[in-house]
Amino acid sequence: MTFQDYINHTEFNPKKIRLPFGKFFLCEDFVVAELDQEIHVDWSIIEKIAKMIIEQYGTSRKIGLISNKINSYSIDPFVWVTFNKEYDFIEASAIVWYNDGGYVAATLEQMFLKNSVKLCESLDDAIPWILSKIKTSKN
Repeated sequence: MTFQDYINHTEFNPKKIRLPFGKFFLCEDFVVAELDQEIHVDWSIIEKIAKMIIEQYGTSRKIGLISNKINSYSIDPFVWVTFNKEYDFIEASAIVWYNDGGYVAATLEQMFLKNSVKLCESLDDAIPWILSKIKTSKN
């Protein structure tokens, strides 16, 4: 399910940003990323995503990231190693998967992320979990 089809998405007042490789929904405490079909995520794409997030939230604010894998795409998992060294604004990540391939990719990605990560089968799982992690970090 896309974030726009999620029944409660309007309560988060998302700002939708379309980049050449996907859609991003910037909410108060988290970002939902929906990357396009068949792209390959490398460092240049990660840098563009990071720049967009920093422009919205700044560098000192901790946020959650939900990767909503509605499409099939590949990612170089080692970009997360570099990301972890360069940036420190992701408090927690949820990876929503919808099929076996998405689960395998999410499991691999999870191994390279340094923050708290949860694999989820739906946005109904991911959003409350992300919000609980962000709330905990603010206290």
